[in-house]
Amino acid sequence: MKPENLDKYVIGLDYGTLSARAVLVCVGSGEVIAESVYPYPNGIYTNGIYPNRMHPVRMYPHETNSHRILDNLPETEMKLPVDFALQEIDDYVEVMYHTIGEVVEKSGCRPENVIGIGIDATSSTFLPVLANGEPLCKTERFRTNPHAWLKLWKHHGAQKEADCITELAKKRNEKFLMRCGGRVNAEWMLPKLMEIVRKAPDVYEMTDNFMEVSDYLVYLLTGEVTRCMCHAGYKLLWNEEDGYPSEDFLKELHPGLSNLKVKLKGREVQVGECAGRLTQEAARRMGLKAGTAVAASMIDAHVAVPSAGIDGSEKALMILGTSCCMLLCSEKLSYIQGISGCVKNAVLPGLYAYEAGQSAVGDLFDWFVKTSVPGSYEKEAADLGISVHTLLSEKAAHLAPGESGLIALDWWNGNRSCLADSKLSGMILGFTLRTKPEDIYRALLEATAFGMRAIFEEFEKGGIIAKELYACGGIVSKNPFMMQIYADILGKTILTSSTNQGSAFGASIYAAVAAGNDAGGYLSVGEAARAMGNIGEKKYDPIPCNVEAYNMLYKEYKILHNYFGSGGNEVMHRLK
Repeated sequence: MKPENLDKYVIGLDYGTLSARAVLVCVGSGEVIAESVYPYPNGIYTNGIYPNRMHPVRMYPHETNSHRILDNLPETEMKLPVDFALQEIDDYVEVMYHTIGEVVEKSGCRPENVIGIGIDATSSTFLPVLANGEPLCKTERFRTNPHAWLKLWKHHGAQKEADCITELAKKRNEKFLMRCGGRVNAEWMLPKLMEIVRKAPDVYEMTDNFMEVSDYLVYLLTGEVTRCMCHAGYKLLWNEEDGYPSEDFLKELHPGLSNLKVKLKGREVQVGECAGRLTQEAARRMGLKAGTAVAASMIDAHVAVPSAGIDGSEKALMILGTSCCMLLCSEKLSYIQGISGCVKNAVLPGLYAYEAGQSAVGDLFDWFVKTSVPGSYEKEAADLGISVHTLLSEKAAHLAPGESGLIALDWWNGNRSCLADSKLSGMILGFTLRTKPEDIYRALLEATAFGMRAIFEEFEKGGIIAKELYACGGIVSKNPFMMQIYADILGKTILTSSTNQGSAFGASIYAAVAAGNDAGGYLSVGEAARAMGNIGEKKYDPIPCNVEAYNMLYKEYKILHNYFGSGGNEVMHRLK
């Protein structure tokens, strides 16, 4: 705690998949003074199965905006290709000014006492912009071209391109493959850029700069074009020793990519660095003081690490929400199959930060509740005044591990780690005429925990051990039953963060570092994490008898995992 700075504040803004949230935090105590949550007015434009709908659908403005899904772009009836996921950049801008302005107004703090702003977002969520900073999708020429739009992290249209990059990198024995687990993921920026140059060369040619959306928002606040190397390391195969993939590699990948580095403009900044200062116009719109420090943008999962008070190595954090990201910092560099990247200084100074995770967690449970639960369960939940998720959890809690006879593979949105294959799909084995919704719900909860256990196993093979395990995210506080399942399946005690908005809170920590000690902030991320970060009182210890039962079930999961995911049977690819 920094008692002398109890009147200094920082703001963290976190962009998720369907909404964003901002928090205003006291620098001295780490107390959240005010928060604001705002759904994107236009939701997601996608053509594919989405968790709250069985089929591609068109929804209209009177429906719930936070779940608004459209299968074609505005002003056109052209259906989007399968696996596309696009969003409106105007939504992100509107959310930024609304949420930051609201937390300032709610708190009643004096503008001059807000010393820093930090922004994080899902990654790689990026957009093409012109030299004047205008997004291509805002121009008349490219308004109806989907490749000119903001591509969300869960845009999986570039799987073929990801496979091509992996194949060529293996052929050339490129060093960067070691740092990304031996396989390039379709969610990353380079496959999406290759998709653009192949399918929309005019978009690629006209683009002056491809920007991660959080870098773009920092630009709007400061007028400074910066590129945070956290994003570049995990999504563009950059590392501080070798830089980006070579021009020779990019040219062989596709001739049009030979000039890619020219289209990656911006002063390179590191995490915790001040990217710029708030302009007069931005300050006016949010009720803040011009000149306020704005931190280098971050990836949403990565900022959550210090929010849990993590300030060193061998401590893993699971961020459980729509998807799951797991971060583990280590002093060692090692090859871990199928990870989402390993970058030095990307989270905590001096440490390698390993990222892995799953493409569907909350999405998966939401899909089941929205599409497959009978009306009688919805009525029962309504009569009890609880959510369907809570009802299913309470019913499933009466089952012993394995009692339902079901086991599932958690690949409803592909596999992010350690198979890194977006073409994989979900599966449940063991249905009978006695199977009930709570049996299925429990099997899905268990599947996501089994998937996380498979990730930890790969880390341990590479000598990277998690001696302590932490968890944060919306699901953590909402579903204690799920957290107990995770503790039992992983065989580890799980400590939970007491901060509801973990990523937004984490972004505020980096804002305190960007502001600097002289302004009332901190000298380093580690110092800020120790002073502002916090762990909740709730922890989950493994239950020995459940651990034993799940050890047996996990063996069955791994048989299915390897058979369907590692070349035993390509049926999922063929069906898709």
